[in-house]
Amino acid sequence: MNSFTLARIALLACPGLLAAATVGTNPPAPSITAERIGALPTADQPAWREYLARSLKLREADKAFFAAELKAHNLAAPTTPSEGRGSGLGLNRPDAWFASAEAQKIADNVLSFQTPAGGWSKNMNYTSHARQPGERFAPANASPAAAAAMNARAKTPDNDAPADPTWHYVGTFDNDATITQLRFLARVATALDERTGAPYRAAFLRGLNYMFAAQFPNGGIPQVYPLEGGYHDTITINDNAMINVLETFRDIAGGERSYAFVPADARQRAAASVERGIACLLACQIVVDGRRTVWCQQHDALTLAPASARNYEMPALTGSESADVTIFLMSLPAPKPEVVAAVHAAAAWFEKTALHDVAYRPAPDGSGRTLLKVPGAGPLWARYYEVGSDRPLFGDRDKSIHDDVSEISRERRNGYSWFNTGPARALELYAKWAPEHPAK
Repeated sequence: MNSFTLARIALLACPGLLAAATVGTNPPAPSITAERIGALPTADQPAWREYLARSLKLREADKAFFAAELKAHNLAAPTTPSEGRGSGLGLNRPDAWFASAEAQKIADNVLSFQTPAGGWSKNMNYTSHARQPGERFAPANASPAAAAAMNARAKTPDNDAPADPTWHYVGTFDNDATITQLRFLARVATALDERTGAPYRAAFLRGLNYMFAAQFPNGGIPQVYPLEGGYHDTITINDNAMINVLETFRDIAGGERSYAFVPADARQRAAASVERGIACLLACQIVVDGRRTVWCQQHDALTLAPASARNYEMPALTGSESADVTIFLMSLPAPKPEVVAAVHAAAAWFEKTALHDVAYRPAPDGSGRTLLKVPGAGPLWARYYEVGSDRPLFGDRDKSIHDDVSEISRERRNGYSWFNTGPARALELYAKWAPEHPAK
């Protein structure tokens, strides 16, 4: 535990001694643009220009399809599906269920919401209905009204405000989107005979090609594809977006039973995509004073630098997401030396930054959740740590960055996970992994 954290915890019992400090302002993440690509090394530019052009072409094709559909059905205005909690695509059911009429009906609903580009949106429940002509491919995924009002009161531009409110998260890997739909379709296609399962196999392969197209030239994975701009264009480790894609590629490459129907050339391409993704993760691992540490929630796709997301999500080292990356790297069957070194470094950082004898709980004075001294509690990790100093950081809707969670608004203290225990699971697995993979 660093000296800053020790001092902060020591003063928890006397909060009046803590001087409030705004330590920075959260900058918006830049989009991938032709101008920024032009600043890359000459050898890197062609692949990125082709990527950006393909993304723009697919986005326009998606929009053109929707506009033509409205015209063909003489619809004056589109409809928007309601947001749903949980997709309804439970994957823990027995194999036999995926051959049932109920499973096929849900699979048909899933097919109906697949975008022309091949992906799916998030926050959709597929058990209710199939997409109707003129119905958007995505629910209203912009910030909820209450959050939008709070951002407005903060008098600060909202990093999460879509450039086009009518076309937001149309194809994404956020919140397990696209990955869950593909895994569901694979289970259904595998459970059915060749003729009945044909449309589900076709939709799966179209979705797989969508994933291939979405992967950046350097192996990273964006949050939204086709690209939408802003932080949605970053290499997105947050919410396991990139790890979920790489694990799916890995399962497909290995011929896992649900993917036995995938052609050999596609499986080989998936294997190559995994390797490119691993190389990207290793390149993104932050180095401080010559030592590897961990990862950020988002990394700039072109520079790999730490990037921000929403107003209160700053460029910083992360505990929980980095734990998930570390667990993924430890799952590799024959890790290369550079992977082994990355895991050992991440584990050392988790041990260094663990918080002990504290808990994140409602304050006794009713002022909201805060970090309290609780002997025997923990270990606990902050959501964000400053690169270099490892001091915990906390953000607010006005983009201010603080070094004390009690300094941010009550709404953000109560409405966001500023502390977590994710690295504890990584360290538990590391204790078994490390003896078999000694540091070189």
